[in-house]
Amino acid sequence: MKKVFLSGILTLGLLLLCACGNSGNESLNASQPAAPAAPETPESPDSPEGHPVEPAPTPEASETPGTSENQPGSSIGDGTPAAATGEVTISFVYTRQSGPASNQHAIWIEDMDGNIIKTLFASRWTADGGFATRPDSIALWAGRAGLADMPGTEVDTFSGATPGTGTQTYSWDLTDSTGETIPQGDYMFFVEGTLRWKNYVLFSGVITIGDTPVTVQADPVFHFEGSDRYAALTADSVENDMIGVVTVEFTP
Repeated sequence: MKKVFLSGILTLGLLLLCACGNSGNESLNASQPAAPAAPETPESPDSPEGHPVEPAPTPEASETPGTSENQPGSSIGDGTPAAATGEVTISFVYTRQSGPASNQHAIWIEDMDGNIIKTLFASRWTADGGFATRPDSIALWAGRAGLADMPGTEVDTFSGATPGTGTQTYSWDLTDSTGETIPQGDYMFFVEGTLRWKNYVLFSGVITIGDTPVTVQADPVFHFEGSDRYAALTADSVENDMIGVVTVEFTP
């Protein structure tokens, strides 16, 4: 009986001792601060929920705007054509015709918009007033040049007597009618000849004024027209030989 009682007391004491030990450990753990939680990754409104956005790469130095040589504003010059230098000559074989209402001719230069830059030559008879009495005489040039309103002092600078048979050469110093030097570029040349009354021939073409020598040849375009008193010329008429093939040369 005593042994049973003592054994019970020992068992109870061991149970109490274990209970106290567990209580102390729980108290110790409760007094320690909790470890900080891992930071959450912010979400982007443009990305799927829960997926972080990778930051954009930093541009390399060569990608920085405004540093490339190909950026606007890095070209050399403003595109203005250089002033022309050199000379243009217009030459052809001229065969003087017999009889009335013939032998009149004019040579002039235009820009590509159809504005007359300069008249190099016009037959004096027409330029000095003959156009008023015979309006078919080098009529294309007279109309474009505004001959009816042109002062006589200007007419004197380019008009000349009808030449004799032979090679005729007319020079252009690359200035306009005011004496200003033209810019480099393309220009039209014209040679008009009154063959007989309303019948005429016209040579025309483009000459490029730049840094390179250029030679151009122009073939004739004939216009045959008769009237009540005079028949039209034909392809076999001798007047067609009044102006031969026109050669235009530019020398820088």
